[in-house]
Amino acid sequence: MQLSKDQVAASATPMVLRILSHGEDYGYSILRRITEASAGRIEWSEGLLYPLLHRLERQGTVTARWGAADTGRRRKYYSLTDAGRRELGIQTEQWEVVTATLRALGAPPSSILATPDPRPTI
Repeated sequence: MQLSKDQVAASATPMVLRILSHGEDYGYSILRRITEASAGRIEWSEGLLYPLLHRLERQGTVTARWGAADTGRRRKYYSLTDAGRRELGIQTEQWEVVTATLRALGAPPSSILATPDPRPTI
């Protein structure tokens, strides 16, 4: 399933911040974790992730450092800052409001279920 560009744009930051809230990580691993967590329904490209990580770094919500992978190859590792933890809290609250509202809009009003229709059927 393809998410719309608007959904990707709105959800990308909190997803990355959530991943980094569990500890330092690097780009390819972040991409893999998104795909796995969504059971393959969300697949991001490097062209989406790296500009986002660079923007988060400029904003001060993540920091980055160069390190070496087990293979010896250089890899950039990203970590959440205190500002990033605060931002994750804000974005999580916002998503909870949106999700709760969508669920409430999809559920039938309880008054309809509790009160039978008084009109006679023909």
